[in-house]
Amino acid sequence: MIGVRLVQKVSSTRGFARIAPHVVPALDRAVHRLTRGKVLLSAQMLPGVILTSTGARSGLPRRTPLACMPEEDGRSWILVGSNFGRVGHPAWTANLRARPDAEINWKGADIPVRAQVLEGEERAAVWKKLLVFWPPYATYQARVEREIRLFRIVRRP
Repeated sequence: MIGVRLVQKVSSTRGFARIAPHVVPALDRAVHRLTRGKVLLSAQMLPGVILTSTGARSGLPRRTPLACMPEEDGRSWILVGSNFGRVGHPAWTANLRARPDAEINWKGADIPVRAQVLEGEERAAVWKKLLVFWPPYATYQARVEREIRLFRIVRRP
């Protein structure tokens, strides 16, 4: 457990927020590609997916490695638009708001999904679970004035 706590502490720092967005996704994409979807480097600490969404303005596919919180039903996941505690919302959140049909790669399997922005009481309930799942989200939220966007992504039939 010391390793997890250390990573949580490091990931809560402003230095991590400055560096990680440039390093972590690039490493994740490279390792994911080299292992043909079997390994996601950041998923060694947190579960992760590769989200393929459609660009809100461009209409082009956008691949983004993201941490996620799998839900107990096995058919849905929570995505957190924390942007490592930086000021703006991450681009993928605008993409999902504009075009909620997307795809994830979960443990090497491509799964079509539909995203829903969580709001109100539903968001509050999920936020509490997220803070137990990964406490640094509280630090990220405290650092920014915007409300961090939460999405539930559900398998499409």
